[in-house]
Amino acid sequence: MFPSFSLQRVFLFVGLSGLGLLEAAAQAPDSASAASASATAAPKRQLAAVRISTPPKLDGLLDEAVWSQAQPATGFIQNRPKPGPREKHPTEVRVLYDDAAIYVGAIMHDVSPDSIPRELTARDNFGNTDFIAIFLDTYSDKLNGYAFFVTTGGVQMDARYSPAGGEDLNWNAVWDSQTALRGTDWVAELRIPYSAIRFSTADVQQWGVNFMRQRRRDNAAYFWNEVKPQVDGFVNQWGELTGIKGVKPPLRLSLTPYVSAYVNHNPLNAEGTKRTTTSFNGGADVKWGINESFTLDATLVPDFGQVQSDNQVLNLSPFEVQFNENRQFFTEGTELFNKGNLFYSRRVGATPVGFEKATAGPTERLVRNPAETPLLNASKISGRTSKGLGVGVFNALSNDVYATFRDRETGQERDVLTQPFSNYSIAVLDQSLKNNSFVSLINTNVTRAGRTYDANVTGGLFRFANKANKYAVDGRVVYSRRRGEDFVSGAEVADRDGYKYRVGLGKVSGNFTWNFSHGIESDTYNPNDLGILFGNNNITESLDLSYAKYQPFWKVNNFFVFGNVSHTLLYRPTLYQALNFYLGGNTTFTKSFLRVGFDLNVDPVTHDFFEPRTKPLGGYYVRVPKNTRLTMFFNSDSRKKFALSMEGGFQRYGLDGRLPRARRDGYSLRFDPRYRVNDHLTFSYSLDYSLRGNQIGYVNGGLRDDEPLDQPFMGQTMLGRRDVATVSNIVSAAYTFTNRMSFTLRVRQYTSNVRYADFATLGPDGREELADYRRNRDNTYNAFNVDAVYSWWFAPGSQLSVVWKNAGATDPQAEQATPQFFDNFNSVINTPHNNSVSVKVLYFLDYLALRKGRAAK
Repeated sequence: MFPSFSLQRVFLFVGLSGLGLLEAAAQAPDSASAASASATAAPKRQLAAVRISTPPKLDGLLDEAVWSQAQPATGFIQNRPKPGPREKHPTEVRVLYDDAAIYVGAIMHDVSPDSIPRELTARDNFGNTDFIAIFLDTYSDKLNGYAFFVTTGGVQMDARYSPAGGEDLNWNAVWDSQTALRGTDWVAELRIPYSAIRFSTADVQQWGVNFMRQRRRDNAAYFWNEVKPQVDGFVNQWGELTGIKGVKPPLRLSLTPYVSAYVNHNPLNAEGTKRTTTSFNGGADVKWGINESFTLDATLVPDFGQVQSDNQVLNLSPFEVQFNENRQFFTEGTELFNKGNLFYSRRVGATPVGFEKATAGPTERLVRNPAETPLLNASKISGRTSKGLGVGVFNALSNDVYATFRDRETGQERDVLTQPFSNYSIAVLDQSLKNNSFVSLINTNVTRAGRTYDANVTGGLFRFANKANKYAVDGRVVYSRRRGEDFVSGAEVADRDGYKYRVGLGKVSGNFTWNFSHGIESDTYNPNDLGILFGNNNITESLDLSYAKYQPFWKVNNFFVFGNVSHTLLYRPTLYQALNFYLGGNTTFTKSFLRVGFDLNVDPVTHDFFEPRTKPLGGYYVRVPKNTRLTMFFNSDSRKKFALSMEGGFQRYGLDGRLPRARRDGYSLRFDPRYRVNDHLTFSYSLDYSLRGNQIGYVNGGLRDDEPLDQPFMGQTMLGRRDVATVSNIVSAAYTFTNRMSFTLRVRQYTSNVRYADFATLGPDGREELADYRRNRDNTYNAFNVDAVYSWWFAPGSQLSVVWKNAGATDPQAEQATPQFFDNFNSVINTPHNNSVSVKVLYFLDYLALRKGRAAK
């Protein structure tokens, strides 16, 4: 278990910080180092932007006279590895503007060209390189902002900042940049069109602004307006951009049509159907600025076939597997919709609810049973007013989905509905307040055609910090409601009304922080139609403590230690579940930049009410003996050509003397080497291994009444003592031709093997009795995936991508299951694989650019 307190301040210190602008060190206060030790935000510096009539040529040279008219932002302050000192190698940043865009010119002074690393990566990736960034808070609410990064090699990155999403690097905008080496300096020139950001219609604009420079040679990061890691928040520590007058938000209207073609070969397709199929698709993404504050994003007939394959795993737990979201529409600009963690976007377009229940008749065979629900369209409206009110509306539609069966004798086909027509919607109101505070209201809704049940969840959130931003109270109240019939059984849906709440109080700034929270999730609370919750019916109290030393001492740059104590009860009936203790820490050595750390969990006896899969909860539980888990890790200096991360852990359980069983134990190992051949080519490898010995758990798959060996135990809960060994191997290669063209290859092999030693039946109050159960329940799951992607951004916002995807899996049971790794590897390699090759072209059309082009003619 890991602590629940925010690690944003630690992230800013040890993460992707380090940009800058600085030339005149005289702008930085002489007492910067001493002042940085305070937990009070630094004074806000001001920079004036200069209006121009003719835009500068974007060439990375900054040789136009207009650049000399602008005041330079200089005197950057180090954020890491040692907060406080002024940078030794100055940075100068100037800002110009006209009626169409903001222009940023930056000169990063250095000692020699060899001191400026220039690794090329795909867009939105940080490599071994220096970079410069501009941050904009266009409504000056000190909570929400934009970021635009460019590396020495010209690779672009952009991000959105919000209390809900933190740093969202999935957000993408269309903007221009050029970089160049000039003697011992490197230069960056950025053009950020007003269509890429949102701001008010006020005649005089006053925005929050900051600049950041990363100097990779020293592993150092610098901000123009000092960002103190011990101060809570990030956007609230930016400076002020003045001088912008008479600009109006433009008409933000763009269309990105796409065409795609697929060739798919699936040797496992049903008999009588084509093994090789082709498809051609077309659609479009639309962005329309409704006004200066709000934007409509819509995707029409979306195509998500090129997203990275999911990491499929063997799931022995009572809960579903949560997969990452790789679809760009659902990862970009969704910070408002993620407020309260009530939205799990993989629900939209998920596996049909009747997929597993599509059963063929005696003379039928299954011809087609789609595993995904195609979307008709999806749209979202989001934005924030000049008064700090954020508004978000999301909606998506999916059509009916059918499984098709064919009669072997007559050839007649019949369709069976597996997913009714469905509408998914979210509405959010989020009011930003002073002192890094906010109040929010969120509603999610799923409405299905016919008698299938509908679901609605409504939640309220708040956070109030004191004027010094030192202490804060936060909380949430959520109500869930479901009405209608279950799609499969036709019975009245369960969990009709439920609720949850949580309230917390803590110290949020300073070297020492703490937080205490209390929360309840009722036994009928269920947000899972559009959200994700692994288990309800809980009463939880939690205390988090952390201490951070940001200044170097002894032989290390910093030191972080954090702990958590949590106590959990079952809500109904009120019964003990768990008491958990956690302690973790890490530090980075000064000379080698070797980062080391540990995580320690100590858990007394736990009562797991979810593992038996019995309802209602409370009568049965699996007793987990007291145990201790220790994990240690290190990460080497990522600036080197060869870098290595390793993690090892073990878990030791107390002896459960109720039955003659061996003691449980667990071991884990993670091994992640990476080798950078040059500034274009990088190889990486990841090995994850875990062994859980003598684990006691629910027998996966349960008991079946058509199995003779199961019949004597029907109606009972069967547990098994088992060894579970899991190995995952991922090999990746990336070659970047230019800052707009790249090729990536990812190969993943996974195997998990379950070997049972004995079985027991579970009685009330955790009692277990050994059972003479004879059916072999050993099983293995093997998966193999290849994702190869060629990507070329041939124009701003326009992309050509060619993708090859290969997937295969095996699931041997009983005597066929084997613990031998190479036997499993050969099995999954030699099984028939699904192969897909696709080509997709996106072309970005901007209304303002088209209108300007026509006017020029």
